[in-house]
Amino acid sequence: MDLSTTYLGLKLKNPIVPSSSPLARSLSTLRRMEDAGAAAIVLHSLFEEQITLESHDLNHYLTQGIESFPEALTYFPEATEYQTGAKGYLDHLRQAKEALGIPVIASLNGVSTGGWIRYARDIEEAGADALELNVYYLPTDPFMTSTTVEQIYLDILQDVKATISIPVAMKLNPYFSAMANMAYRLSETGADGLVLFNRFYQPDLDIENLEVVPNLKLSSSNELRLPLRWIAILYGHIQSDLALTTGVHTVEDVVKGLMAGASVTMMASELLRNGVGRIREILFDLEAWLIQHEYNAVSELRGSLSQINCAEPAAFERANYMRVLSSYAPDYMWRMGALGVVPDDRR
Repeated sequence: MDLSTTYLGLKLKNPIVPSSSPLARSLSTLRRMEDAGAAAIVLHSLFEEQITLESHDLNHYLTQGIESFPEALTYFPEATEYQTGAKGYLDHLRQAKEALGIPVIASLNGVSTGGWIRYARDIEEAGADALELNVYYLPTDPFMTSTTVEQIYLDILQDVKATISIPVAMKLNPYFSAMANMAYRLSETGADGLVLFNRFYQPDLDIENLEVVPNLKLSSSNELRLPLRWIAILYGHIQSDLALTTGVHTVEDVVKGLMAGASVTMMASELLRNGVGRIREILFDLEAWLIQHEYNAVSELRGSLSQINCAEPAAFERANYMRVLSSYAPDYMWRMGALGVVPDDRR
């Protein structure tokens, strides 16, 4: 059975790629993921804050005036934790490249060009096979237009692409008002791949202590549908490779991602929850599924249920909204219908 695929110009033995997560901080865990069958690895992110703090600027602006709100201090790590972060990241990348026989994809997380340019070059020199730009930006300024926000992403991509020669993927959020157009523009600007979608971790409210608190929730398969839909829509319309992340937990999730048009499916929450051995199990299940359904290769799946190839293209657009709503009925309505009783709201 041929499980191979191509992503960012890299020949991969299968479509399972662990996405950026704390698991990548440990060399021993990276080796275990490779042994379990991971086709490539996306390292944990080097944050813009780590880069900026090295010039001793960021710590001043982050902490200026916040002593009047002591709880605000809990949101920022100690400066000393960040000051060696950038150098440590590059050292870890070099060690990962020496220890692994699969492609290693570095990750930069931030919102401005600045130090990204320098460290994108350093990351390439450290041996990364590709670079994933994770632009985690929440525009809260009511006077900032969507055009300005989109240009931030395009400028970052353009500047980085002009600096390095290794492939570059953009990890996006799903909140652009014209997602298809934004994906097209990024592809035309030079993105070798688009990773759909980044998860914006939402804060929670502690109503007893009257605090805003960080609260991390791991994903579930239910979150697969949003990236699945957009990959199916974009497939065949842009040149960039498509990677599906968020919600990949089972072999069914992997198959759906491939059928939608993804070159690879990325997972983190499943590995954090159930261990990196899940990679081996899902690959075993994927091969069994392909045999059972008489496929000879993963490439035969790719894009087979994308919008341009499926029998009902409108299912990915507004028609699906109407169909879903009309198809749902609570249990009590079915019970009353069986008794010949029509609920008031259906008369």
